[in-house]
Amino acid sequence: MRYNRLGRTGLFVSELCLGTMTFGEGEGMFAQMGALKQADVNPLVKAAIDAGVNFIDTADIYSAGKSEQSVARAIRELGLNRDELVIATKALGPMGEGVNARGASRYHLLNAIDASLARLEMDHVDLYQIHGWDPATPIEETLRALDTIVQSGRARYVGVSNWAAWQIARAIGKTEQFGLAPLASLQAYYSMIGRDIEHEIVPMLEAEGLGLLVWSPLAGGFLSGKFRRGQEGEGRRAGFDFPPIDRDRGYDAVEAMDDIAASHGATVPQVALAWLLAKPAVSSVIVGARKLSQLEDNLGACDVQLSQEEVARLDGADPRPVQYPGWMIDRQGAFRRGGKVGGEPTD
Repeated sequence: MRYNRLGRTGLFVSELCLGTMTFGEGEGMFAQMGALKQADVNPLVKAAIDAGVNFIDTADIYSAGKSEQSVARAIRELGLNRDELVIATKALGPMGEGVNARGASRYHLLNAIDASLARLEMDHVDLYQIHGWDPATPIEETLRALDTIVQSGRARYVGVSNWAAWQIARAIGKTEQFGLAPLASLQAYYSMIGRDIEHEIVPMLEAEGLGLLVWSPLAGGFLSGKFRRGQEGEGRRAGFDFPPIDRDRGYDAVEAMDDIAASHGATVPQVALAWLLAKPAVSSVIVGARKLSQLEDNLGACDVQLSQEEVARLDGADPRPVQYPGWMIDRQGAFRRGGKVGGEPTD
Protein backbone atom coordinates (compact mmCIF):
# COMPACT_ATOMS: atom_id res chain seq x y z
CA MET A 1 0.00 0.00 0.00
CA ARG A 2 1.30 3.41 -0.97
CA TYR A 3 0.24 6.74 0.54
CA ASN A 4 -0.42 9.94 -1.38
CA ARG A 5 -0.80 13.55 -0.31
CA LEU A 6 -4.39 14.72 -0.42
CA GLY A 7 -3.97 17.50 -2.96
CA ARG A 8 -1.67 20.20 -1.60
CA THR A 9 -2.36 19.38 2.05
CA GLY A 10 0.09 17.68 4.37
CA LEU A 11 -2.36 14.80 4.90
CA PHE A 12 -1.38 11.42 3.49
CA VAL A 13 -4.06 8.91 2.54
CA SER A 14 -3.78 5.32 1.38
CA GLU A 15 -4.05 4.90 -2.38
CA LEU A 16 -7.12 2.74 -1.78
CA CYS A 17 -9.93 4.01 0.43
CA LEU A 18 -12.60 1.82 2.00
CA GLY A 19 -16.02 2.92 0.79
CA THR A 20 -18.98 2.19 3.05
CA MET A 21 -22.07 2.59 0.88
CA THR A 22 -22.76 -1.12 1.45
CA PHE A 23 -22.78 -0.71 5.25
CA GLY A 24 -25.83 -0.31 7.44
CA GLU A 25 -28.76 -2.54 6.47
CA GLY A 26 -30.27 0.18 4.32
CA GLU A 27 -33.60 0.27 2.57
CA GLY A 28 -34.56 1.19 -0.98
CA MET A 29 -31.60 2.14 -3.14
CA PHE A 30 -29.09 1.38 -0.39
CA ALA A 31 -30.51 -2.09 0.12
CA GLN A 32 -29.48 -2.77 -3.48
CA MET A 33 -25.98 -1.51 -2.71
CA GLY A 34 -25.37 -4.11 -0.03
CA ALA A 35 -27.22 -3.52 3.27
CA LEU A 36 -24.51 -5.29 5.25
CA LYS A 37 -25.02 -6.21 8.89
CA GLN A 38 -22.31 -5.46 11.45
CA ALA A 39 -21.13 -9.07 11.47
CA ASP A 40 -20.26 -8.66 7.78
CA VAL A 41 -18.90 -5.13 8.11
CA ASN A 42 -16.23 -5.82 10.73
CA PRO A 43 -14.27 -8.37 8.62
CA LEU A 44 -14.23 -5.92 5.70
CA VAL A 45 -12.87 -3.10 7.85
CA LYS A 46 -10.27 -5.41 9.43
CA ALA A 47 -9.10 -6.70 6.03
CA ALA A 48 -8.71 -3.15 4.73
CA ILE A 49 -6.78 -1.95 7.78
CA ASP A 50 -4.57 -5.06 7.76
CA ALA A 51 -3.73 -4.31 4.11
CA GLY A 52 -2.56 -0.80 5.00
CA VAL A 53 -5.71 1.21 4.26
CA ASN A 54 -5.91 4.24 6.56
CA PHE A 55 -8.78 6.02 4.77
CA ILE A 56 -12.51 5.33 5.25
CA ASP A 57 -15.23 7.24 3.38
CA THR A 58 -18.90 7.40 4.31
CA ALA A 59 -21.84 9.82 4.06
CA ASP A 60 -24.81 10.76 6.21
CA ILE A 61 -27.24 9.74 3.49
CA TYR A 62 -25.91 6.18 3.24
CA SER A 63 -28.70 4.10 4.77
CA ALA A 64 -30.01 7.22 6.55
CA GLY A 65 -26.98 7.47 8.83
CA LYS A 66 -26.65 3.76 9.57
CA SER A 67 -23.43 3.54 7.56
CA GLU A 68 -21.78 6.13 9.80
CA GLN A 69 -22.99 4.23 12.86
CA SER A 70 -21.61 1.00 11.43
CA VAL A 71 -18.20 2.61 10.84
CA ALA A 72 -18.12 3.82 14.45
CA ARG A 73 -19.07 0.41 15.77
CA ALA A 74 -16.43 -1.34 13.65
CA ILE A 75 -13.71 1.00 14.90
CA ARG A 76 -14.82 0.41 18.50
CA GLU A 77 -15.28 -3.36 18.27
CA LEU A 78 -12.03 -3.93 16.37
CA GLY A 79 -10.10 -1.72 18.80
CA LEU A 80 -8.70 0.49 16.04
CA ASN A 81 -6.66 3.59 16.84
CA ARG A 82 -8.74 6.59 15.73
CA ASP A 83 -5.62 8.74 15.51
CA GLU A 84 -4.22 6.50 12.76
CA LEU A 85 -7.35 6.72 10.60
CA VAL A 86 -8.53 9.31 8.09
CA ILE A 87 -12.32 9.46 8.32
CA ALA A 88 -14.35 11.25 5.65
CA THR A 89 -18.07 11.85 5.46
CA LYS A 90 -20.43 13.91 3.31
CA ALA A 91 -23.61 15.98 3.55
CA LEU A 92 -26.23 17.30 1.13
CA GLY A 93 -29.01 14.75 0.71
CA PRO A 94 -32.30 14.74 2.65
CA MET A 95 -31.91 13.58 6.25
CA GLY A 96 -35.45 14.32 7.37
CA GLU A 97 -38.87 15.45 6.22
CA GLY A 98 -38.26 19.14 6.88
CA VAL A 99 -37.62 21.49 3.98
CA ASN A 100 -34.28 22.54 5.53
CA ALA A 101 -33.09 19.03 6.37
CA ARG A 102 -31.10 18.90 3.13
CA GLY A 103 -28.86 20.96 0.87
CA ALA A 104 -25.66 22.93 1.47
CA SER A 105 -27.10 25.84 3.46
CA ARG A 106 -25.42 27.03 6.63
CA TYR A 107 -28.51 25.91 8.53
CA HIS A 108 -28.28 22.34 7.29
CA LEU A 109 -24.50 21.89 7.26
CA LEU A 110 -24.01 22.99 10.87
CA ASN A 111 -26.75 20.60 11.94
CA ALA A 112 -25.49 17.83 9.66
CA ILE A 113 -21.90 17.85 10.91
CA ASP A 114 -23.06 17.56 14.52
CA ALA A 115 -25.39 14.69 13.63
CA SER A 116 -22.64 12.89 11.71
CA LEU A 117 -20.17 13.27 14.57
CA ALA A 118 -22.73 11.84 16.99
CA ARG A 119 -23.29 8.81 14.75
CA LEU A 120 -19.54 8.36 14.20
CA GLU A 121 -18.86 8.74 17.95
CA MET A 122 -16.12 11.26 17.18
CA ASP A 123 -15.33 14.87 17.99
CA HIS A 124 -14.09 15.55 14.45
CA VAL A 125 -13.83 14.10 10.97
CA ASP A 126 -10.72 14.47 8.88
CA LEU A 127 -12.47 15.35 5.62
CA TYR A 128 -15.96 16.86 5.37
CA GLN A 129 -17.41 16.98 1.87
CA ILE A 130 -20.37 18.59 0.17
CA HIS A 131 -21.97 15.62 -1.60
CA GLY A 132 -23.16 17.57 -4.65
CA TRP A 133 -24.09 20.98 -6.02
CA ASP A 134 -26.92 22.85 -4.30
CA PRO A 135 -28.48 25.30 -6.78
CA ALA A 136 -30.59 26.90 -4.03
CA THR A 137 -27.73 28.03 -1.79
CA PRO A 138 -25.24 30.82 -2.64
CA ILE A 139 -21.75 29.36 -2.86
CA GLU A 140 -20.43 31.93 -0.37
CA GLU A 141 -22.87 30.66 2.25
CA THR A 142 -21.72 27.07 1.77
CA LEU A 143 -18.04 28.00 1.88
CA ARG A 144 -18.45 30.14 5.00
CA ALA A 145 -20.28 27.27 6.71
CA LEU A 146 -17.42 24.91 5.84
CA ASP A 147 -14.95 27.45 7.22
CA THR A 148 -16.92 27.62 10.48
CA ILE A 149 -16.80 23.82 10.71
CA VAL A 150 -13.03 23.81 10.22
CA GLN A 151 -12.40 26.70 12.61
CA SER A 152 -14.52 24.98 15.28
CA GLY A 153 -12.38 21.84 15.01
CA ARG A 154 -15.19 19.63 13.78
CA ALA A 155 -13.35 18.90 10.51
CA ARG A 156 -9.67 19.05 9.59
CA TYR A 157 -10.17 19.51 5.82
CA VAL A 158 -13.09 20.12 3.48
CA GLY A 159 -13.89 19.08 -0.06
CA VAL A 160 -16.68 18.63 -2.57
CA SER A 161 -18.14 15.83 -4.64
CA ASN A 162 -19.82 15.72 -8.04
CA TRP A 163 -19.12 19.38 -8.86
CA ALA A 164 -18.31 20.75 -12.30
CA ALA A 165 -14.94 22.32 -13.03
CA TRP A 166 -16.36 25.85 -13.20
CA GLN A 167 -18.10 25.41 -9.84
CA ILE A 168 -14.88 24.28 -8.15
CA ALA A 169 -12.87 27.06 -9.79
CA ARG A 170 -15.40 29.62 -8.57
CA ALA A 171 -15.25 28.16 -5.06
CA ILE A 172 -11.46 28.34 -5.05
CA GLY A 173 -11.64 32.00 -6.01
CA LYS A 174 -14.09 32.71 -3.20
CA THR A 175 -12.01 30.93 -0.55
CA GLU A 176 -8.94 32.91 -1.61
CA GLN A 177 -10.86 36.19 -1.78
CA PHE A 178 -12.34 35.86 1.70
CA GLY A 179 -9.60 33.85 3.42
CA LEU A 180 -11.79 30.79 4.01
CA ALA A 181 -10.79 27.17 4.54
CA PRO A 182 -9.53 25.93 1.15
CA LEU A 183 -10.96 22.98 -0.70
CA ALA A 184 -8.67 19.98 -0.40
CA SER A 185 -10.30 17.52 -2.77
CA LEU A 186 -12.97 16.48 -5.22
CA GLN A 187 -14.71 13.13 -5.05
CA ALA A 188 -15.84 12.16 -8.54
CA TYR A 189 -16.85 9.26 -10.75
CA TYR A 190 -13.94 8.00 -12.86
CA SER A 191 -13.36 4.65 -14.49
CA MET A 192 -11.86 3.16 -17.62
CA ILE A 193 -15.27 3.47 -19.24
CA GLY A 194 -16.28 6.70 -17.55
CA ARG A 195 -13.64 9.27 -18.47
CA ASP A 196 -15.69 12.45 -18.81
CA ILE A 197 -13.69 14.18 -16.08
CA GLU A 198 -10.57 14.09 -18.25
CA HIS A 199 -11.94 16.89 -20.46
CA GLU A 200 -12.14 19.75 -17.95
CA ILE A 201 -12.06 18.53 -14.35
CA VAL A 202 -8.72 16.68 -14.24
CA PRO A 203 -6.76 19.56 -15.85
CA MET A 204 -8.38 21.97 -13.38
CA LEU A 205 -7.52 19.74 -10.40
CA GLU A 206 -3.92 19.45 -11.53
CA ALA A 207 -3.63 23.20 -12.09
CA GLU A 208 -5.19 24.09 -8.72
CA GLY A 209 -3.64 21.27 -6.68
CA LEU A 210 -6.80 19.55 -5.46
CA GLY A 211 -6.75 15.83 -4.74
CA LEU A 212 -9.01 13.47 -6.69
CA LEU A 213 -10.92 10.77 -4.83
CA VAL A 214 -12.48 8.29 -7.23
CA TRP A 215 -15.88 6.72 -6.64
CA SER A 216 -17.26 3.73 -8.56
CA PRO A 217 -13.89 2.85 -10.12
CA LEU A 218 -15.38 -0.40 -11.46
CA ALA A 219 -18.32 1.41 -13.08
CA GLY A 220 -20.92 0.00 -10.74
CA GLY A 221 -19.54 -3.52 -11.12
CA PHE A 222 -19.37 -3.56 -14.92
CA LEU A 223 -15.58 -3.90 -14.72
CA SER A 224 -15.78 -6.71 -12.17
CA GLY A 225 -15.08 -9.25 -14.90
CA LYS A 226 -18.60 -10.67 -14.69
CA PHE A 227 -19.91 -8.71 -17.67
CA ARG A 228 -18.88 -10.00 -21.08
CA ARG A 229 -20.13 -9.39 -24.57
CA GLY A 230 -23.27 -11.49 -25.01
CA GLN A 231 -23.45 -12.33 -21.30
CA GLU A 232 -25.42 -10.71 -18.51
CA GLY A 233 -23.50 -10.27 -15.30
CA GLU A 234 -24.65 -10.56 -11.73
CA GLY A 235 -24.39 -8.24 -8.76
CA ARG A 236 -25.43 -4.65 -8.12
CA ARG A 237 -25.45 -3.43 -11.73
CA ALA A 238 -27.78 -6.27 -12.75
CA GLY A 239 -30.44 -4.71 -10.51
CA PHE A 240 -29.30 -1.10 -10.35
CA ASP A 241 -27.84 0.00 -13.69
CA PHE A 242 -25.72 2.94 -12.53
CA PRO A 243 -23.58 4.86 -13.39
CA PRO A 244 -24.60 5.04 -17.05
CA ILE A 245 -22.17 3.48 -19.52
CA ASP A 246 -21.80 2.68 -23.19
CA ARG A 247 -21.86 -1.12 -23.05
CA ASP A 248 -20.23 -1.75 -26.42
CA ARG A 249 -17.27 0.46 -25.49
CA GLY A 250 -17.27 -1.20 -22.10
CA TYR A 251 -16.94 -4.65 -23.60
CA ASP A 252 -14.02 -3.43 -25.73
CA ALA A 253 -12.29 -2.15 -22.59
CA VAL A 254 -12.85 -5.42 -20.71
CA GLU A 255 -11.37 -7.39 -23.60
CA ALA A 256 -8.28 -5.16 -23.60
CA MET A 257 -7.91 -5.64 -19.85
CA ASP A 258 -8.17 -9.42 -20.21
CA ASP A 259 -4.85 -9.63 -22.04
CA ILE A 260 -3.04 -7.33 -19.62
CA ALA A 261 -4.54 -9.11 -16.60
CA ALA A 262 -3.31 -12.47 -17.91
CA SER A 263 0.23 -11.12 -18.35
CA HIS A 264 0.29 -9.92 -14.73
CA GLY A 265 -1.47 -12.92 -13.21
CA ALA A 266 -4.15 -10.45 -12.13
CA THR A 267 -7.90 -10.04 -12.47
CA VAL A 268 -9.83 -7.60 -14.63
CA PRO A 269 -10.94 -5.43 -11.66
CA GLN A 270 -7.36 -5.29 -10.39
CA VAL A 271 -6.21 -3.96 -13.78
CA ALA A 272 -9.08 -1.44 -13.84
CA LEU A 273 -8.01 -0.15 -10.42
CA ALA A 274 -4.31 -0.20 -11.28
CA TRP A 275 -5.05 1.96 -14.34
CA LEU A 276 -6.58 4.60 -12.05
CA LEU A 277 -3.75 4.32 -9.52
CA ALA A 278 -1.34 5.16 -12.34
CA LYS A 279 -3.07 8.49 -13.03
CA PRO A 280 -1.13 11.42 -11.48
CA ALA A 281 -4.26 13.36 -10.47
CA VAL A 282 -5.62 10.52 -8.32
CA SER A 283 -5.02 10.72 -4.58
CA SER A 284 -7.11 7.69 -3.63
CA VAL A 285 -9.51 5.21 -5.21
CA ILE A 286 -12.59 4.29 -3.18
CA VAL A 287 -13.40 0.58 -3.19
CA GLY A 288 -16.49 -0.93 -1.64
CA ALA A 289 -17.60 -4.52 -1.37
CA ARG A 290 -20.39 -6.78 -0.26
CA LYS A 291 -18.11 -9.77 0.25
CA LEU A 292 -14.69 -10.19 1.82
CA SER A 293 -13.46 -11.98 -1.33
CA GLN A 294 -14.36 -8.93 -3.44
CA LEU A 295 -12.48 -6.57 -1.15
CA GLU A 296 -9.44 -8.83 -1.01
CA ASP A 297 -9.35 -8.93 -4.80
CA ASN A 298 -9.58 -5.13 -4.99
CA LEU A 299 -6.78 -4.72 -2.43
CA GLY A 300 -4.59 -6.84 -4.70
CA ALA A 301 -4.62 -4.02 -7.25
CA CYS A 302 -1.82 -2.36 -5.26
CA ASP A 303 0.50 -5.14 -6.41
CA VAL A 304 -0.26 -4.61 -10.11
CA GLN A 305 2.23 -2.17 -11.59
CA LEU A 306 1.28 -1.24 -15.14
CA SER A 307 3.94 -0.05 -17.57
CA GLN A 308 3.53 3.23 -19.43
CA GLU A 309 2.88 1.21 -22.57
CA GLU A 310 0.11 -0.75 -20.85
CA VAL A 311 -1.50 2.41 -19.51
CA ALA A 312 -1.38 3.91 -23.01
CA ARG A 313 -2.90 0.75 -24.45
CA LEU A 314 -5.76 0.88 -21.97
CA ASP A 315 -6.23 4.58 -22.66
CA GLY A 316 -6.67 3.68 -26.31
CA ALA A 317 -9.14 0.89 -25.56
CA ASP A 318 -11.79 3.54 -24.82
CA PRO A 319 -10.47 6.68 -26.52
CA ARG A 320 -12.08 9.90 -25.40
CA PRO A 321 -12.96 12.30 -28.20
CA VAL A 322 -11.33 15.69 -27.74
CA GLN A 323 -14.03 18.27 -27.08
CA TYR A 324 -14.03 21.97 -27.89
CA PRO A 325 -12.22 24.07 -26.79
CA GLY A 326 -9.66 21.33 -26.14
CA TRP A 327 -8.82 20.71 -29.77
CA MET A 328 -8.54 24.45 -30.43
CA ILE A 329 -6.31 24.98 -27.39
CA ASP A 330 -4.02 22.21 -28.62
CA ARG A 331 -3.90 23.71 -32.11
CA GLN A 332 -3.32 27.32 -31.12
CA GLY A 333 -0.86 26.50 -28.36
CA ALA A 334 1.38 24.33 -30.50
CA PHE A 335 3.87 27.09 -31.30
CA ARG A 336 4.17 28.20 -27.67
CA ARG A 337 4.52 24.78 -26.07
CA GLY A 338 7.98 23.91 -24.84
CA GLY A 339 9.14 27.50 -24.31
CA LYS A 340 10.67 27.98 -27.77
CA VAL A 341 9.74 30.47 -30.45
CA GLY A 342 10.40 29.88 -34.14
CA GLY A 343 10.91 26.67 -36.03
CA GLU A 344 8.81 23.60 -35.37
CA PRO A 345 6.74 23.46 -32.16
CA THR A 346 8.15 21.26 -29.39
CA ASP A 347 6.30 19.23 -26.76
